Amino acid sequence: MSQAPGAQPNRPPIYHERQRLELCAVHALNNVLQQQLFSQEAADEICKRLAPDSRLNPHRSLLGTGNYDVNVIMAALQGLGLATVWWDRRRPLSQLALPQVLGLILNLPSPMSLGLLSLPLRRRHWVALRQVDGVYYNLDSKLRVPEALGDEDGVRAFLAGALAQGLCEVLLVVTKEVEEKGCWLRTD
Repeated sequence: MSQAPGAQPNRPPIYHERQRLELCAVHALNNVLQQQLFSQEAADEICKRLAPDSRLNPHRSLLGTGNYDVNVIMAALQGLGLATVWWDRRRPLSQLALPQVLGLILNLPSPMSLGLLSLPLRRRHWVALRQVDGVYYNLDSKLRVPEALGDEDGVRAFLAGALAQGLCEVLLVVTKEVEEKGCWLRTD
């Protein structure tokens, strides 16, 4: 866990897990929830529940190092009574009712490398965005410390940039009530 640079002493610290193995989904869950609620073992248990009769579990890496898919993230959040909604990239970001959203989890392409050698392969990486004390943060587990994005305009600009690069998916983390009412979407 790390504290954002320039954080006020009277503000609570920002929870931020750093990347380990291929556990970015676990880190994104904990970072968006701002506490350690999930571990590799918990994610593996969810994988077993999702595919109980499967010898090779399709929801994680064959090597057992993580690389969990979206089904694991969604099941983990549902187990806490939360819901997820896929953001439709065709909608303008101005329609996203950010005050109704607990956090965002992005799935981004991530280049692979061996040391300094860049490989022509692409992996996927889960990244959490969350508001803490009125400021939105990029809580990417590959960052040394959280990156302040600012207010709603700042997080919308960050999302617009990520979506413009293509192959980015955005998952909204909301309460069940917000999901049922659809109030994560502005209609005005």
